[in-house]
This record gives sequence, structure tokens and C-alpha cells, in this order.
Amino acid sequence: MNNETRSNKEVTHLVEELPDNIQEITQTLRTLVLETSPKLIEEYKWSMPNYSYKGLVCYLQPAKKHVNLGFQRGNELEEKDIHNLLQGSGKTMRHIRIKKMEDIQPKIFTFLIHAAIKLNEK
Repeated sequence: MNNETRSNKEVTHLVEELPDNIQEITQTLRTLVLETSPKLIEEYKWSMPNYSYKGLVCYLQPAKKHVNLGFQRGNELEEKDIHNLLQGSGKTMRHIRIKKMEDIQPKIFTFLIHAAIKLNEK
């Protein structure tokens, strides 16, 4: 199954409506998330793309000047976040704020997404 058949129509519509710079970041992150694991299901919930496998794993939250790559159980990923990218002080959620394409770090993001999937497999 390729990414196109796994992509959600509502998410595609959301991405197409974003300003160009935010659209590029969001689409790049979306592709990265979908390519990280064929297990992830893309859903449109809470007005943003969410990715789940045995529960929520991560989400993309586009804003005017940035996109957050968020993790539902981000507090449990903090010890694996050796680059100190995770932000947030909520009970469980953490996010990485991406302001420009150069902020996207595929190897690190993929590692954290895999770690988030593993949390849901336990």
C-alpha cells in the first residue's frame, strides 16, 4: 500500500488550503510520517492530521508561522530526545516546532516516531 492510498482526503484538502511555505513543511512532514511506518493510519481529527497505531502516535498542527509535529505521549519520549527538540509542558503531549524547511530533521523525527509507535505496542 503506497502513501497515496493511505492518505486521508480531508487531510489532503487541509494541506492544499495552507499558505505555500506552511503547506510545503506540512506536506514534507506528512510524507515523512507515512513513510516511517506502514502501520500508521492517517486521520483528520481535531481539525488536524493525526496518525495512529494501537492508539494515537503523533499529529501535525499547522499554524500561521510554523507547523508542530506533536506526540500524544511525548513526555515518555523525552529521555530519547537527545537533541532536546521536544517542547511543551502539558501532562503528556510534547511537540517539535518547525518554522522552515531546514528545521526538518528526517533521521531524528523518524527515530522519535518509531519510539512513539513502540510505546503503543507495549
